[in-house]
Amino acid sequence: MARAGAASVLALARAGDIGLAKSGLSPSADLFFRIEPWLRRGVVAMAAVFLATLAVAAVVTSTTARREALVGASGELALVAGAIENNLRANATSLSERADSISPGDIAPIRALSRGRQVFVTDPKGAVIAAYPNRGHLPATLADVLGQEQAITFFAEKAGVMQITLADGAEAFATVRNLSPPLGQLAVIHPIDSALADANSSAWRANMLVSSAGLLLALVVAAYYWQAGRTREADEASERLRLRIGAALGRGRCGLWDWDLARGRIYWSASMYELLGMPSEDRYLSFGELREMAHPADSDLAAMAESLAANETRTLDTEFRMRNARGEWIWIRARAERVDSLPGEGPRLIGIAIDITEQKALTEHTERHDARLRDAIESISEAFVLWDTENRLVMCNSKFRALHGLSNDTASVGSPYTHVMAAGSPPLIQTQIALGERPGANSRTYEARLIDGRWLQVNERRTRDGGYVSIGTDITQLKRHEEQLLDSERKLTATVIDLRKSRQALERQARELAELAEKYLEEKANAESANHAKSEFLANMSHELRTPLNAIIGFSEMMQGQVFGPLGSERYADYCGHIKDSGDYLLGVISDVLDMSRLDAGQVEIDVNAFDLGQSALNSLHRIEHTATEKGLCIDLKIVDGAIYFGDRSAIEKSLAIVLHNAVKFTAAAGSLSIRVRRASAGYNVFVADTGAGMSRDCIARIGRPFQQFHALVDNGMKGSGLGLAIAHSLISLHGGRLKVRSKAGRGTIVQFHLPFRNAPIAEATAA
Repeated sequence: MARAGAASVLALARAGDIGLAKSGLSPSADLFFRIEPWLRRGVVAMAAVFLATLAVAAVVTSTTARREALVGASGELALVAGAIENNLRANATSLSERADSISPGDIAPIRALSRGRQVFVTDPKGAVIAAYPNRGHLPATLADVLGQEQAITFFAEKAGVMQITLADGAEAFATVRNLSPPLGQLAVIHPIDSALADANSSAWRANMLVSSAGLLLALVVAAYYWQAGRTREADEASERLRLRIGAALGRGRCGLWDWDLARGRIYWSASMYELLGMPSEDRYLSFGELREMAHPADSDLAAMAESLAANETRTLDTEFRMRNARGEWIWIRARAERVDSLPGEGPRLIGIAIDITEQKALTEHTERHDARLRDAIESISEAFVLWDTENRLVMCNSKFRALHGLSNDTASVGSPYTHVMAAGSPPLIQTQIALGERPGANSRTYEARLIDGRWLQVNERRTRDGGYVSIGTDITQLKRHEEQLLDSERKLTATVIDLRKSRQALERQARELAELAEKYLEEKANAESANHAKSEFLANMSHELRTPLNAIIGFSEMMQGQVFGPLGSERYADYCGHIKDSGDYLLGVISDVLDMSRLDAGQVEIDVNAFDLGQSALNSLHRIEHTATEKGLCIDLKIVDGAIYFGDRSAIEKSLAIVLHNAVKFTAAAGSLSIRVRRASAGYNVFVADTGAGMSRDCIARIGRPFQQFHALVDNGMKGSGLGLAIAHSLISLHGGRLKVRSKAGRGTIVQFHLPFRNAPIAEATAA
């Protein structure tokens, strides 16, 4: 039933996909397919319930049989034990006399000892004297069989039948009875496995029946689901086919037509309604509705229908316009064929309708572009011609016809190349020129001279379809320019000769300059040697001069202090003072010359240590404090706390002393002097400002050069050596710092020392 339903659904789905089926399934089939999913679930549920019922019944039956078997085994064991006890009591004397030859029949009937029961008889001391079944080796006591911890041997009849665990670990029913002397006790054992043998066999048979029924039912359900799956796959395949055809029709802008010629009614597919922008309707259209939507100026559909009905033609292939839902006209191409083989139906016209509006617009667009291209080709200044693969004329402009003297009839479309060129005037000269083409390439370029004296450059290129296009450019003016260029080239050649001569002259001058450069280097080396000799001379001379000066200064100090008695006149003391001052001044000049020469020779090395930069500023200030006080200068000192610097303390203090000495020296009386020590981001800045005479821009540019004098007059008439700032600049540079001066004539001077941290981690740790 499911297979038949699937086949009918698939057939109807396929028919519906192409627009030939009008109705769905029958009411009964439709009802079946609507309840079929619930039916599948119900079958599974009923099968599960049935299997569960069988399983529960089997479990209950097995459990009941097991329980009844255990109860029966316990009761039977009590009866068998009683019978054996009576038998042993009646034959106790004879059995004790022949204990070694007791047979099972002496104990009880063989039937009572069947089904796995075991019997043990002991003497009054508890030793086992007989057993059934006899396996050749009797246990020593009942405890070896029943277990050491079993109390049943103590209570005997009072304990009745008990379920115990034997010494070998097996579960069993057991009962013990006390016998009359000369016998001791009777123990009857029935293993649980033997007692449940029949019940287990019955349970196994019941389980086999349940499993067989379950397997059969599972096979039935699986077969049903397999058949239902095939039906579902058929439905899904039908749905996929319908979606594919619908998607193909929608993407292709197509619609399916089924035109019943006898009844005059037309059925459209959903894609046809979508093509026209109309809602899909599941109904037939009349021929009148179709004619109202068609453009009246296009194909006569009525005449076509009459021709197809009269079997005058079998196919339809026409183009016409139809109005869509937005009121726009779209072009439709209908292609169909008459079908007479459908059973029970009249002739029908079945086919497709394709939206060709874009193709029509593209055709019109192409025609406009072709016309525009022809106009462009006609308006260009070059001669243009296009040949096809068979060397037939495709297109040319009037320039080509005019250059070759061709008429419109001769240069008509489709004319062979040989006829066209034979009718025209050939060029007088034709020369091929190379313009970068590779040998064997599908292109060539040549120049041709016409009869009237004009020159053409013709470029020919192969097209993709195997034809070629030729463009001729009038290069008459270029040829004239070429002749002018040749004349210019001759003139240029003469100019080049002149330039070559000039170059030779320049090369000669270059050699002379090279010789001068060599002489300059020699003179520079001589000057450096002389400077070095000068430095050595100054160093030696300074050393030679300092020795007598030290004696002069020392003796003048002793004479001024009148150590060995008065000099006789106060003027002598005054003269000694002048001698000492002049000696100190001369010693300072000589020391500056010596220091400068050592700095120039690179013989000065700084001794780096941590020191307080503010204290060094105070020490430098003390050197000039007496002179500043005598001139009445106002001194302002501002020092940052904890200004620890890592450098050569004596060099820094000497540099500060030089700058302070210059500030005092060139500042007029009653002036002011300020010193600032500030911390910067990467070091310290020391500022020395005065209100002295100041310096011009030219003087500032020469600061740091040895022996430079910036002021003509000073108070004491001594200008100095001109080495102070040069020494200070060099000492600061050895620390990696720099010296800057800002000054204006008559407005004072500001000198800045920037002292960077030579070893930032050490300097910062020291400062901290």
